Amino acid sequence: MNMTRSVRARFSCDDAAAACRAPCCGTLGRRGALAGIAATVLAPGLLAPAVGYAAAMPAGGRRIDIHHHFMPPEHIAREHAAARGFGHNLTPSQIATWSPARALEVLDSNGIATAIGSVSTPGVWTGKIDESRAIARAWNEYGARMVADHPTRFGLFAPIPLPDIDGSLAEIAYALDVLKADGIGLLSNYDGRYLGDPAFAPVFAELNRRRAVVYVHPTAAPCCAALMPGFQPQMVEFPFDTTRTVASLIYSGTTTKFPDLRFIFSHGGGALPMLAARIEEVGPKALAAQVPGGVRAQMRRMFYDTASATSAPALAAMRALLPVSQILFGSDYPFVAPAEAETGLAAAGLSAADLARIDRANALVLLPRLARL
Repeated sequence: MNMTRSVRARFSCDDAAAACRAPCCGTLGRRGALAGIAATVLAPGLLAPAVGYAAAMPAGGRRIDIHHHFMPPEHIAREHAAARGFGHNLTPSQIATWSPARALEVLDSNGIATAIGSVSTPGVWTGKIDESRAIARAWNEYGARMVADHPTRFGLFAPIPLPDIDGSLAEIAYALDVLKADGIGLLSNYDGRYLGDPAFAPVFAELNRRRAVVYVHPTAAPCCAALMPGFQPQMVEFPFDTTRTVASLIYSGTTTKFPDLRFIFSHGGGALPMLAARIEEVGPKALAAQVPGGVRAQMRRMFYDTASATSAPALAAMRALLPVSQILFGSDYPFVAPAEAETGLAAAGLSAADLARIDRANALVLLPRLARL
């Protein structure tokens, strides 16, 4: 069967889904209850644009939101349970309110033309190879259906089942060749192993061969998620885990060996802008000597999104480390209202040209499909 037709058949919204008022609400046993939450509960401000910023956008929006989490309906219950077990303070409404229709409302209300869907922590890896491969495939086929239905409005960074190397290589081929995903989505560590781990080299070699875009979302390492009882890991651990994995990629030689990889890191690179000089100065000298142009130059080649990183201090640190060409608009919807990123950028004193690059132009360099559209 033609794969596009197969994906359409598997994920088309049927009459029952339409009846529950949440398009594509899937086959969950608690579908009605979750759809009711989705229809009636929405975090305050998710639809509200930043005053004077989204309003200046043309009808339909122009921003490309590089940090948008999609929620395949058949995995909403699993996602919520896994997030709770991981220690997140995520409410049912934050997860269950996502649907393509709701997302489109939010995009339209915030001047966003296109959102690139990706998976948040805990990702698709469960510790079981067959199960993780099946979950990755289901997420990616759902994402492909979403893009096929709305090709100008959605994109896909496809998750793969690392640390399963063979399964990851197979899913890369399927996601990029068959589903035509815009890139691959990874987490900052897998079972405590950071992305510069030599075991992951075959995956990065293949991604480098394809000149793939690699989107990296933080998670918490097994060692550290519960270091501070009562505090959620996203408060401190997520920013530091992004920083750890960037350092791992650079000092392992991964970014040198695979120069055609195009990495995007969430949340402004976490703590990286603040710690960049320290990482460069205190890092292993023998390894740093093998990095062309130096450690800082490698950091400045990567891309970083603005999700939860548009406060004045965060933006100042990003702009001190990075050229504007490496900064991408990101919202972290549905966990954060897009207006948060918009408000911060509007207050940052950026020129209209720099805002246009962050909002859209930089992303088009990375995502040729959207440029063609």
